[in-house]
Amino acid sequence: MEKPHPLSWPAGWPRTPVHERKRAQFSKKVRDGKWMVTKELTVRDAEKRLQGELDRLGAVDELLSSNMPRNLDGSIKSSASDPEDSGVAVYFNLDGQPTSLACDKWDRVADNICALAKHIEALRGMDRWGVGSVKQAFAGYQALPAPEQWFEVLGVPSSASIDQINAAWRELAKSAHSDHGGSDDAMARLNAARDQGRKANA
Repeated sequence: MEKPHPLSWPAGWPRTPVHERKRAQFSKKVRDGKWMVTKELTVRDAEKRLQGELDRLGAVDELLSSNMPRNLDGSIKSSASDPEDSGVAVYFNLDGQPTSLACDKWDRVADNICALAKHIEALRGMDRWGVGSVKQAFAGYQALPAPEQWFEVLGVPSSASIDQINAAWRELAKSAHSDHGGSDDAMARLNAARDQGRKANA
């Protein structure tokens, strides 16, 4: 599953104010000697749960977005603490339809990812209960395209340096600017991509 950084929140999806976010009760059982003990979920634990649910759902082209800092290979930095914005969003294709889900109810990224997994698990239950179908359940989450990535806009690799980002921006600005046949919207899109790229390299 791809993991873009920073967070790309789905258009039109409401946000939970920071002061209203709570600590969730999601946890895992691990063996400590001869006893089983309860521990907090890590982000990687939650990602595994979400990936399992997406696999069982039959989703493809999954993309998980959050503000967790990443290594160049896309893995989470092991020393990373939760960012100020703990929200997460997942984008995927289901039966050819672009679909997205997002959660920021909880104050930890791991718990918001786990909440997405639990939500998908509950919706999959509709097939078992015989009242509705997964396709019906996800109809309201469709037609929400995956976010445009800054490196795609600039035509550079996601690992591009600041110098590469600036060079690509300068080259593309020659045609995107309204003075050179472009438009204000095209330039704003380019500027936003440059700014996101710089932030990702900060």
